[in-house]
Amino acid sequence: MLYPRVSLYALMLAAAGIPLYIHLPRFAAVNLGIGLGVIGTVLLVIRLVDLVQDPLIGWAIDRWPSGQLVFASMAALGLAIGFPALFSLQQGADVLTLIVLLILLFSAFSLGTILLYGRSATLAKRADAKELMTLAAYREGGQLTGVIIAASAPALFVAAGAHAQGYPAFGLFLGLLSVATLLLTVPIWRRPPITGSGLSFASLGKAGGLRLLVLALINSLPVAITSTLFLFFVEDRLQLPGKAGPLLILFFLSAGASVPLWAKLSNKIGSKQTLMIAMPLSIAGFIGAATLSAGNLTGFALICLASGAALGADMVVLPAMFSVTLTRAGLNASTAFGIWSFAGKLGLALAAFITLPLLERSGFTPGQTNSAQALDSLNLAYAVLPCILKLGAFGMVLTLPTEVTSK
Repeated sequence: MLYPRVSLYALMLAAAGIPLYIHLPRFAAVNLGIGLGVIGTVLLVIRLVDLVQDPLIGWAIDRWPSGQLVFASMAALGLAIGFPALFSLQQGADVLTLIVLLILLFSAFSLGTILLYGRSATLAKRADAKELMTLAAYREGGQLTGVIIAASAPALFVAAGAHAQGYPAFGLFLGLLSVATLLLTVPIWRRPPITGSGLSFASLGKAGGLRLLVLALINSLPVAITSTLFLFFVEDRLQLPGKAGPLLILFFLSAGASVPLWAKLSNKIGSKQTLMIAMPLSIAGFIGAATLSAGNLTGFALICLASGAALGADMVVLPAMFSVTLTRAGLNASTAFGIWSFAGKLGLALAAFITLPLLERSGFTPGQTNSAQALDSLNLAYAVLPCILKLGAFGMVLTLPTEVTSK
């Protein structure tokens, strides 16, 4: 039951991450009446907190290795308290209240994520490359299941008669899920921790970790932008009201189904070669999305299938590469994954801070009739810019040394 429990904890974190990264912009704009520019600024401010907080969280986990259960409990309870409070906010809510709740939620999310990834060597049955990739497959499979649950839950609650687009019921559901997960995953946090030597930028650079961190940041930007703008693109640019939920589920089902295949392929041919196969799928998806006409449900569904499969490779291969690099170098992993976590969330913050104000200045208004210029801006932000960034990440993968990706 070791790996299924890892999957469950990952499921909880992913179910928490989706509303923070996908539902939040629309919830704040439509339900709370907050401008897109303000939302983007708020998310950037919270990322500035993470700039200091995430590496400190990783340091604390490495400093007190016997406190795994305490850290896991703090993360789950923070989510259990924060989500019901967040999604109970109503029109006219104070922005400061929103900021406080988001800091609580993002902090709990960071703590759980850094703990889960930083303890890869502890949670794996053996601390070797093949077993770390197997652990990654279970972990990311759990994450993608959580994503699917979180993506579909608000629409299901609305169908069951929930008010306010289902968000209050959704918040309560996430709170209960967090408590249940904590109770069921206690045994994995009682395993004797495997720790390494102290981490420095010099040691991380020598091991090849800094190169992977830069790659992770650049590679996170395309999915960060599309995650932030997904609901807007489907409902406003493609004019497919009510289809965002099913399309999001299709996207993550494709990612989930691909995870075991990418893990097996990576163990067979190496991580670098696997990414060289997967990344062109993302690039093709962005090009296809940019050329779609309004109402083209079938075309965008095919794009969701292809880009979802590509995301599965990003999720399972890159963190496993980083874990293998740290384990081989004998370095403390939690501090390193604190930096890794910040890099990923910095990408999400930059995506919101750059794209949302630009869309607002172009005249784009969610859920309203928009001009051709505003929709063109949305198209450029959602498809063209991520395509350029993904090409940059692909170029970095081509330059990775074979030592980083050897089996």
